[in-house]
Amino acid sequence: MRRAAAIAVAAIVLGSALAASLVWLHAPRHAAANSATPVWHEVTWPFSIDQWGKGKAFRCRASDCGVEVTLYLRAKIGFCNCTTGVADDEDLDRMGDTVLLGEVSPRGSGHPIRIASMNGRSRAYTLNSRGAPGKTLVSVVYNERCDMIAATAVIGHDRPETIEPRVIEFLGGSTAMHWAEVTLGL
Repeated sequence: MRRAAAIAVAAIVLGSALAASLVWLHAPRHAAANSATPVWHEVTWPFSIDQWGKGKAFRCRASDCGVEVTLYLRAKIGFCNCTTGVADDEDLDRMGDTVLLGEVSPRGSGHPIRIASMNGRSRAYTLNSRGAPGKTLVSVVYNERCDMIAATAVIGHDRPETIEPRVIEFLGGSTAMHWAEVTLGL
């Protein structure tokens, strides 16, 4: 009787271990890249200097964000309406940096966003230019009084809505906020 009980217990333990290993082996590998906190690395600003100067550029690899994303940040001092901020899509289009990337088409209406204590708007676009560095982009413009930050995320696929929360999270994080505080004098 003891021998039968020992064999039954061993079979249950072995069966449980086998089931757990099968579940672990067949778990989707891309889930980690899509659920983990993205890792952003600073890269060289690729654009010519214009009236707004040089900005900051960051890249999130496909292994971290599910698709390669390059984010460009620039401060525009005194360019924002001090009273209304970034009130609508017309303001967003005028204040944003989509012009750096060529011809774009809005994918719909924008929406209000909040980065730390700053309000602004976000809107997705399709990149139409031949040889564009991605398929879509998200333009995020937010302000502190009369000064604003234009953030442009170039995305390697046509689902910008899946990347926008990661961009907003990065903009509100310590790296981007430290840069904003120094640049805008917050």
